[in-house]
Amino acid sequence: MDWDKLKSFHAAAETGSLTAAGERLGISQSAVSRQIASLEEKLEATLFQRHARGLMLTEAGRILHRATAEMSSAARTAESALQDTGETPHGELHVTAPVAFGSFWLAPRMHRFFQLYPRMRVKLSLDDREYDLLTLEAECAIRLWAADKADLIQRKLTTVGTSLYASAAYLEEAGVPERPEDLDRHQIITYGPADEHMKIVNWAQRIGRDDRNLREATLQINNVNGMMRAVRDGGGIADLPDYMIMDSFNLKKVLPDHIGPTFDLFFIYPSDLRRSKRISVFRDWLVSEIEASKTELRA
Repeated sequence: MDWDKLKSFHAAAETGSLTAAGERLGISQSAVSRQIASLEEKLEATLFQRHARGLMLTEAGRILHRATAEMSSAARTAESALQDTGETPHGELHVTAPVAFGSFWLAPRMHRFFQLYPRMRVKLSLDDREYDLLTLEAECAIRLWAADKADLIQRKLTTVGTSLYASAAYLEEAGVPERPEDLDRHQIITYGPADEHMKIVNWAQRIGRDDRNLREATLQINNVNGMMRAVRDGGGIADLPDYMIMDSFNLKKVLPDHIGPTFDLFFIYPSDLRRSKRISVFRDWLVSEIEASKTELRA
């Protein structure tokens, strides 16, 4: 079968849209449609049902999609391996990291990595969701939780501390909490909707209470950067990573005698890429940078 036709089919199956598939592949919608029609003719099978909400795979389509998913993953693995030929690390490395850590800690330091490895390029995807490393949706990940799949290699980087914070202006107006129970009278900013990995950042709802009787959030934001900006602008109290807080933000720790939740930070990559020079140099650089700033991360 023609690989170009299979790529068009796979992109349409992944996106559920001819237009989106064309954008992913850099070709027109009509070209995608023609290639899929030609593939259906060759296979003598209908691969999609067209619905108002997009393309839906038929049973034949689902069988073919399982095959093209494996082919696509193998192609990405081969492409990644080819970039690791030669003595000097070169080529692009796709890294995913949590939004807050990637924005506030990692991105400002990346120029140091390129000073050491000028032939490297990094695609940095900042997202709190878990990328599928086994299909090479990204080649390596920095995560706030451990890997749970046997085919992934992980290294613990450090432990990240968090604390309750509010702006000086907010505390002057609303008062400074002296006990956890005092938070009942304050505006609480939380992360949400939080999955099991991220629930820990909503300590402002739980401190002084049990998990069956959470304090009501005044504002819920699905991005830690957004939480921090809301706190800076006097929106209330939130549990934030200590490494995000700069002196210029004029934020104050709330209930400083109470130690906030901590996260273990991991570097994770597929075992198929264990010999990747690009991953190894990035991992080693990351370890050295974290060691140099461990006081900041664990404040």
